Amino acid sequence: MTTHFLKDLRMSGAANSLPAILRDAETKGLSHLEFLSALLTQEMDHREETLIARRTKQAQFPHSKSIESFDFTAIPTLNKTRILALMRGEYLDERRHVILMGNSGTGKTHLASALGLCAYQQGRKVKFYQTARWVEELLTAREEHRLLKLEKEWMRDDLVILDELGYIPFSKTGAELLFQFCSTRHELGSIIVTTNLDFDKWPEVFGDVRMTEALIDRLTHRADIHMMNGESYRFRQSIQAKHPKGND
Repeated sequence: MTTHFLKDLRMSGAANSLPAILRDAETKGLSHLEFLSALLTQEMDHREETLIARRTKQAQFPHSKSIESFDFTAIPTLNKTRILALMRGEYLDERRHVILMGNSGTGKTHLASALGLCAYQQGRKVKFYQTARWVEELLTAREEHRLLKLEKEWMRDDLVILDELGYIPFSKTGAELLFQFCSTRHELGSIIVTTNLDFDKWPEVFGDVRMTEALIDRLTHRADIHMMNGESYRFRQSIQAKHPKGND
């Protein structure tokens, strides 16, 4: 067992840190047992980081965003306490949904990604979809008779994130497929939706008032809804880049 561990260790990230760990051990006068403990800790940390990176890639996050890097001061109306409570993951156990609604550039995708990453760190299965692309995938699957298989995959995840709903209108068939999938998942697992549209504008995207009302009814039945209207992050960063402090 020791031989296999040492072989694995030589191929791992801890091997890169070995010189630093040795220097630290010499400086502090660590015993052999303490040195081995430090080495094992380094290896476990590296493997956890690698696992998170791999899961993040599998989840298809556009960017790996953490809650620590989110600027709550930019959206004063956002309830920070409620957002941080979501990070604990009880909403996933209760199969509740989360809707992040507000104008473009206010960090909705950032928060959705942070919630997804946090869920992954808790051992949950997460999948991130850009909504318009997901609808295209559904349409392709329908043509290729793969909808049932896709539906089974959709149901296996503990959390599904639908990003940027509302930016591109759907075709009639595309809207019906998205409605069908969300309706099927409604009682079985959590969904996070980010959208730039208020609910009364959703029919413009789905093209059918009654179907849209039914979808909203399902999504909001057990949902945390967070309004995120404010100044665009990207707009503010652009202004700061053009007019840095100290250069009037």
